[in-house]
Amino acid sequence: MLQGIDRLVDLVGVRSSGRSATDSIDVGAAVSVSDIDTLAKTTGQWAAVGREGNTVRLARTMGIPLRYFVAKMFHGPFLIVSDRIDSLYDWCVEHKIGWQFDPLYTRMVPAHYLLEIDQIGCPDPSPRYHRFFSPPVGTGDASVASCGQRYVNAAAAALKNWLHTVPLDAQIGLAYSGGIDSTSLWLLARQLLADMGGNPDNILAFTLDLGGGKDAVQAREIANQLNLTRQHIVVTASPDEINLNETIAIIEDYHPLDVQCAASALCLLKHIRNDYPNLKYLLDGDGGDENLKDYPLEDSDLTLSSVLRNPLLYQEGWGVDAIKHSLTYTGGLSRSYVRSFAPAAYYGFTAYSPYVSREAIEAACAIPFDVLLDGSIERLYTLKSEVVTAGIKAATGIDMPSAPKRRFQDGIGGDNYRDWRVSKAWCRQVFIKQWESRLSAAWDPAADRLSGNDLSAPVPERAK
Repeated sequence: MLQGIDRLVDLVGVRSSGRSATDSIDVGAAVSVSDIDTLAKTTGQWAAVGREGNTVRLARTMGIPLRYFVAKMFHGPFLIVSDRIDSLYDWCVEHKIGWQFDPLYTRMVPAHYLLEIDQIGCPDPSPRYHRFFSPPVGTGDASVASCGQRYVNAAAAALKNWLHTVPLDAQIGLAYSGGIDSTSLWLLARQLLADMGGNPDNILAFTLDLGGGKDAVQAREIANQLNLTRQHIVVTASPDEINLNETIAIIEDYHPLDVQCAASALCLLKHIRNDYPNLKYLLDGDGGDENLKDYPLEDSDLTLSSVLRNPLLYQEGWGVDAIKHSLTYTGGLSRSYVRSFAPAAYYGFTAYSPYVSREAIEAACAIPFDVLLDGSIERLYTLKSEVVTAGIKAATGIDMPSAPKRRFQDGIGGDNYRDWRVSKAWCRQVFIKQWESRLSAAWDPAADRLSGNDLSAPVPERAK
């Protein structure tokens, strides 16, 4: 290892969203010195990178992805950081080390952890993980009304922080299915905006319909019940606009349910962008299902016991120490939040969901699921509706209609959805195929390549 050469390349810098106006914590500085206690006190979503001597530290919350890749330059490891795999690849190609790159060698920082890795040469040491968010589990009252009030108030507090960063007169789009999460978010956002002196009618709810979709029907009915039909817009599109190959390239992942969900989001956001070119801000209810554990167990190998014994299973996967933990992608919503983040970024939206905030996750973890469910899977499937509607009633005074749960891609697609259900094997093959041409070009013997032992090459300007 050569002394005097900094070998951290941060392509994105500190990013944040929805932080409280009273939160003046310098996240980057806290990450640099591994100040876990300070990071635990932060609000909102953020991602940051820092270094202290030969140790590089990275940390993120749920709503902002962060990735890194370790390359070899100047007799030692160079650590490149970005939010996307292709950005890491582009940097390597630009600096003539694309031949070292493999997308499956990139790593995603798991949400709610500070990760640190020492740059000490070969072989590269394994990263160390330190939690900065450890919500208490099952400490709340065994009352649906109490749980709902605490949960919705937490989401409202996070949403209020985000709204304070949005111009008061700005239009705000809402990805709206008519489901529990998006309906509750619509009502909360309207009330908070009105309390702030804004116009709640500036929030426009958009529902995608590919023809015969159940979401469009239920969303229209609920908007009518809430007397909000003028602020509800059904976006009609053709099923032919769903492009799974393009989606895999945009989200850089191959889990089929996430691919299908993101493909639906891309279709919706494309139409919103075309029809509302000046609309910048976007809300969605992502994270609500994970918080209230509202997924059908029969669609997976999970049992009720495994879900309840692992309180953050849906948010973080099995954990960084588990054999099932993916270094490339982490787990749970920590991995799959790209299905929301990447489509919004692709079309230039600033997107936010209060249900992925630590405030909302902590309130959900406090729910005593063991007591409320008493071993009943059927009770699990009705609990979310009861909790959220009770919370909305307490927060807004409105009796919120509750529609049946269905996945986004199922709700918009009707019978068409059957035509684009694909396997994980198919999605993964597409992902690998998309990288073949780029990697072949990087490995071309005729390409200009830089050896890690070439000390005559200049230090990259963006290294810090």
